[in-house]
Amino acid sequence: MTDVLLTGGRVVDPASGFDGIADVFIRDGSVAEIRPRASSDAVGAVPEASSGVTVVDVTGKVVGPGFVDLHSHVHSIAGQRLQAMDGVTTALDLEMGLMPVDRAYARAAEEGRPLNYGFSASWTMARAAVLSGRTSDADPFGDLDILNDRAWLGDSSPAQLSRWIGLLEEELAQGALGIGVLMGYAPRTDPEEFRAVARLAASAGAPTFTHVREIVEADPTTPIDGTLEVARSAMEFGGTAHHCHVNSTSRRHVDRTLGTIEAARAGGAGITVEAYPYGAGSTGIGAAFLAPEALPAWDLRPQNLVVVDTQERIADEARLRHLRETQPGALVIVEFLDERDERDAALLRQSLAFPDSIVASDAMHVTWPDGSTDTAQWPLPPGGQTHPRTAGTFARSLRMMVREHGLWTWMEAFRRCSHLPARILDGIAPGATRKGRLSPGADADLVVIDPARITDRATYLDSTRPSQGVEHLLVNGVFVVRDGDIVEGSFPGRGLRGEPR
Repeated sequence: MTDVLLTGGRVVDPASGFDGIADVFIRDGSVAEIRPRASSDAVGAVPEASSGVTVVDVTGKVVGPGFVDLHSHVHSIAGQRLQAMDGVTTALDLEMGLMPVDRAYARAAEEGRPLNYGFSASWTMARAAVLSGRTSDADPFGDLDILNDRAWLGDSSPAQLSRWIGLLEEELAQGALGIGVLMGYAPRTDPEEFRAVARLAASAGAPTFTHVREIVEADPTTPIDGTLEVARSAMEFGGTAHHCHVNSTSRRHVDRTLGTIEAARAGGAGITVEAYPYGAGSTGIGAAFLAPEALPAWDLRPQNLVVVDTQERIADEARLRHLRETQPGALVIVEFLDERDERDAALLRQSLAFPDSIVASDAMHVTWPDGSTDTAQWPLPPGGQTHPRTAGTFARSLRMMVREHGLWTWMEAFRRCSHLPARILDGIAPGATRKGRLSPGADADLVVIDPARITDRATYLDSTRPSQGVEHLLVNGVFVVRDGDIVEGSFPGRGLRGEPR
């Protein structure tokens, strides 16, 4: 492994609060030294200088800890490369998770990954194993078709609940990074089941990562308001409860849902929240909240759904029912806010600006017309489709919140994109304590950004265009992005795993 010296950049460490011109020396995959200096200083002597040190002048650039994405469904080289170009060094699937986690970690290690990776215990697949007899091989692409399974959507008997809670316990014992709960996909289930999950998580010292069930404004008959359910469980059982993508689950009711979270925090609840800067989401078409009869509650029509693979805008209710029946796992883009409307755009910014709100992408895999979902080719072959948040979430957030609206400083940006997400995992994964910071002893997961150029380029119709402005990206001290482009053959990603318990 080659030692690296980044010289003359503006170094930002959200852990210590350091923000100044400095040289960063990297050795054996870790940050070895931060040497502050005046901006006019010449490059200092290379620590223990040798011909094996790669010196990179990053004058005029911002250097900080690489972004930690708590919510990425990308399990491929192609998708992780798009995320690398967006500044991500650690991409974790914690909302859905995979089962069994042992197999998920083994597969990622066998195939090689540009970025660090990790997985939660999957509430969805644990329930499916018991209620539907469904077996899983940690397959992120095949598991989506469970979403429209009627047996999985039902309540559990006491015996069934005990069995799948036991499966989650086993997954935590194997190093899962918490429990991922897709409550929004089984929104009529008994709230006592969620309380059982929250109780297990708190007793195990494991965070929960929840896609909440419907909020009362969308469905007054919901068994319990989704945001309130997470907040109450956090207050009752303690631990850390993470509320996924508050923007897409709240839509135009974000004021109320953020108020619920704020009140819970004031009462001592350990509840965290994330958002992404897009007015459209993406999920499997078989999701319960995309049933034709459920759409009017959100002022949506079938025409607000676009099939990712084919770019088909669904024409009517009959077509929607047909696709839900025949292709329940097919990905669709769901237009829940109009980004062209300043009122809706302001709601997105409000979600991101909420105190301690974390940026997370909800990135999805790339698919090509032949059905393939990965490639080692770079640039990516034409014809691939995904949601633009896969390629652009972090650069778009920086452009909007730092450069265009001045709502974040660079320090605050790195706090929300790197430091805060890593801290959620400190209690369950010892390796997390070395991430989200830029100080001696930290993992050398670093991003170097051109502050004038950073922006997203992916669109809903051209969704795999990489972001620009990430000049360099190192994962465990190895360049994955160099001089603004992917380093082919670079797969230094490692598994971030929970401590067996």
